Amino acid sequence: MNTFGQLLRLTTFGESHGPAIGGVLDGMPSGLKIDFDAVSAMMARRRPNSSAASTSRREADEPEFLSGIFNGVTTGTPIAFVIKNTDMRSADYSAISQAFRPCHADYTYEVKYGPHRDYRGGGRASARETAVRVVAGALAMQALRSYGVEVSAHVGSIGPLGADRKNEWAGFIERVRSAGDTVGGTVECEITGLPAGVGEPLFGKLQACLAAAMMSIPAAKGFEYGMGFEGSTMLGSEAMDRFNSDFTTATNHSGGIQGGISNGMPVTMRVAFKPVATLMRELPTVDREGRPVTIPPRGRHDVCVVPRAVPVVEAMAALVALDAILLNRSTRL
Repeated sequence: MNTFGQLLRLTTFGESHGPAIGGVLDGMPSGLKIDFDAVSAMMARRRPNSSAASTSRREADEPEFLSGIFNGVTTGTPIAFVIKNTDMRSADYSAISQAFRPCHADYTYEVKYGPHRDYRGGGRASARETAVRVVAGALAMQALRSYGVEVSAHVGSIGPLGADRKNEWAGFIERVRSAGDTVGGTVECEITGLPAGVGEPLFGKLQACLAAAMMSIPAAKGFEYGMGFEGSTMLGSEAMDRFNSDFTTATNHSGGIQGGISNGMPVTMRVAFKPVATLMRELPTVDREGRPVTIPPRGRHDVCVVPRAVPVVEAMAALVALDAILLNRSTRL
């Protein structure tokens, strides 16, 4: 399944070490003047940097728009774009052409598709594909602003260190990198300005769409909104969101969603990301015949994907929010 969304649909294509990746965003409203600098700025936030957490792969990540935008304004037709891959080192992956990396998609892709997988950099399963989502999400965020809706996200934790120990994150990541290991964390996201009444029950609940979007991001392992799992430890009287006279609520344990429909309060969510599965140390595994082999520590990988995942989470939240708004408008007289 390479297409996401209902009225606003994003189809992505390409592999990590192919000539390019790209997408087709269909359903964008016409007449939206595109701020290309804002698209580039969001892409820059996803791009690798010089921090200890990031891969050393360097890509310009400047999308080339092929259709759907004329004189800087959306036409309402499909927006097609490509992002060229320029900094590949495919030889780094020759050792896994006949073996399966633990906790990667190598084995499952081969079982599903046969022995034709593109093993270079993880191929289609690579997080490189998320660059396409960020382009589409950057466009969706601009459309959302015309409705008064904003999407923002930030790192919530790195490994065991929460926001209260943010000043320790960089040092902790550096120690993990020096040990040839990796670490995960969480991203917190908020959608503000979303009016009440957005969401499609019963099987198109807003939180269900957000969960599907977030869990489609590589390395995502958990999703919660509002009070999330903490709510299972609370009493009903503690979790209650009491109405004010203007229909806002005194608290927001519901995370801005009730009955699968937005209630006008900020929509809040958290996404958990696992440690990167590729370690800079030898890893025991098996080859195609099930024979024990060892994979050498080669390739360029993030020590922690969480900082670079922030704009990806924003992008997916924006695509869901805009799609939900368009659906809501289509069902009302």
